[in-house]
Amino acid sequence: MVRLYLLAVALLGLSALWPKVFPHPAPVRVEALGKVAFTPLPPAPVSLNEASYEELLALPGVGPALAQRILEGRPYREVEDLLQVKGIGPKTLERLRPYVRP
Repeated sequence: MVRLYLLAVALLGLSALWPKVFPHPAPVRVEALGKVAFTPLPPAPVSLNEASYEELLALPGVGPALAQRILEGRPYREVEDLLQVKGIGPKTLERLRPYVRP
């Protein structure tokens, strides 16, 4: 009986000391000092007059048929000449402009 009493007292004492022995971790606040954005630079523009079929296929929005029509429309004096290629309109031209040169 005495052992049970001593055990009960020890458990009560431990439960009273529990928050001091094992405190709850304090919340951590994380702040960002600034936003970091990465926009890759476009690759060096490819020449419309010298690019291979594979190089034209690598351009954004250019598929096999359009690449073939670009090849068939050579020579180009300026990038705007692409408007004469079937399938290239003003929006497509503006999307391709950073990637091509005459």
